[in-house]
Amino acid sequence: MAPALRPEDEVVETSLRPRRLDDFVGQERTKEQLAIALDAARARGDALDHVLLVGPPGLGKTTLAQIVREELGVGLRTVAGPALEKKDIAAILTGLEARDVVFVDEIHRLNRAAEEILYPALEDFRLDIVLGQGTAARTLTIDLPPFTLVGATTRTGLLTTPLRDRFGMTFRLGYYDPGQLGAIVTRSAGILGVEIAADAAAEIAGRSRGTPRIANRILRRVRDVAEVRHEGRITTAVAQEALELLEVDLLGLERTDRELLEAIARKFGGGPVGLSTIAVALGEEPDTIEDVYEPFLLQLGFLQRTPRGRVITPLGRAHIGEPPVKEGNDAPVLSRAEPSRAEPSRAAPSCAESGLTDSRGGRTPLC
Repeated sequence: MAPALRPEDEVVETSLRPRRLDDFVGQERTKEQLAIALDAARARGDALDHVLLVGPPGLGKTTLAQIVREELGVGLRTVAGPALEKKDIAAILTGLEARDVVFVDEIHRLNRAAEEILYPALEDFRLDIVLGQGTAARTLTIDLPPFTLVGATTRTGLLTTPLRDRFGMTFRLGYYDPGQLGAIVTRSAGILGVEIAADAAAEIAGRSRGTPRIANRILRRVRDVAEVRHEGRITTAVAQEALELLEVDLLGLERTDRELLEAIARKFGGGPVGLSTIAVALGEEPDTIEDVYEPFLLQLGFLQRTPRGRVITPLGRAHIGEPPVKEGNDAPVLSRAEPSRAEPSRAAPSCAESGLTDSRGGRTPLC
């Protein structure tokens, strides 16, 4: 999990984001569909259809919202879903110009009252405001300029059907492959003004969990090591030294990932164990574990959800140096994957099926 950014890092993070769709690396199908929609909207002079961006943190949802604004040449208002109240939505929407973009992060956490006031705004570009109470209540209707709402969520299952149905386009962002991340690291290094070897960029990319935000965060820390302990150039040796200092292993797991696996294996007998129990053991919020840590561990095949809770797999045990569980009545049963609290999840692929490679392109020792 990327820690909260320092103010100076927030400035750097913003500078590393691509501003045009052509500069955005990865998510090719999403880019193609979005490019067509943008060209069509520009040609007609219309507002772009409302867009829902779905995916784990750090894959580019905020960046794509900013790119939409840049490509259309319009204004952008960015708000956080959990903080939005009815009065805030009314103030934001009545202050928009035609074709402006409103970006709502964590839109699945909108409160119900705020969500309901959005329905007519999204569908008919009007705002219905109720004045008074009881029999004296009356509705004031305000016409709004056509606008585009871009919503970002990590959990589509928490969106109500009426809200989800009002988005004209839904894009699901997937994890990036090492080649794409290597290109992102190389581009970011150029923006930061630091020289980086191709092998070093690949080393960072291979340990970035398929996530550009993590790749850029690691790059900034590797740059610090290069500048303080070396001559400023990032070589493979410098990258490996910094990654060891950061406790990022060959597969991209950080300390908390390993602590999660160790807790299940050593404190709870390999599982099954409930999400809230794991959260207490790690001192983390359940939502953080489910949204930030679990997806990558599931992808690696180190963790499995069962109807009774989380279970560490043989691959996960091997990664943390735990011996395999002997078959018997006490061994945890790996069964059909348990659905997420928010939405069904696909069963994690085996190491062989996923084709996992280390940062040098070879098969991992676990495969």
